[in-house]
Amino acid sequence: MNVYDFDGTIYAGDCTLDFWKFCAKNNPKVLVALPGALIACLQFKLGVKSREQFKERFYHFLRYVPDVKKQVELFWNTNYRQIKPWYYERRKHDDLVISASPEFLISEICEHLKINYIASKVDYRSGKLLGPNCRGEEKVRRLRLIYPNATIEEFYSDSKADNPLAEMAESAYMVKGNLIESWRF
Repeated sequence: MNVYDFDGTIYAGDCTLDFWKFCAKNNPKVLVALPGALIACLQFKLGVKSREQFKERFYHFLRYVPDVKKQVELFWNTNYRQIKPWYYERRKHDDLVISASPEFLISEICEHLKINYIASKVDYRSGKLLGPNCRGEEKVRRLRLIYPNATIEEFYSDSKADNPLAEMAESAYMVKGNLIESWRF
């Protein structure tokens, strides 16, 4: 099995931030949640709030999106082109994406690409986290929970936060834009 991070790895950008911009453009009411998200971001940077607390506060914007599922569909209709071409050359039938992005957001594109996925559980109506953010060691925990006997042949990510998964892989690769190089531990 080949395992991929999503944002910055096979998707050119951060799909959560891109989705926020998409929603704000189509529904300016979303901007009501921006001041609170900016304060939470600053508090996270200062170590006052956890990553999970910051993300949950950021996801408050979802409360102002009238039909989140429809917006996700419309978002991917225009943003599927952000999947990097090199991914299509490497894809296999048993690929797996493990992402910190919300499951409600990446599920549609992963299903379209026929990629299995594990992602952060977020209530798309309220923005509440329904479990730990799927990042770092949590990615390994979730992988082992769902695929207890999985062997990672190749792993791809753009972030050193994914060292735990890279260490499990037979081969690991760091992705920088469209440049792919061997992982350096």
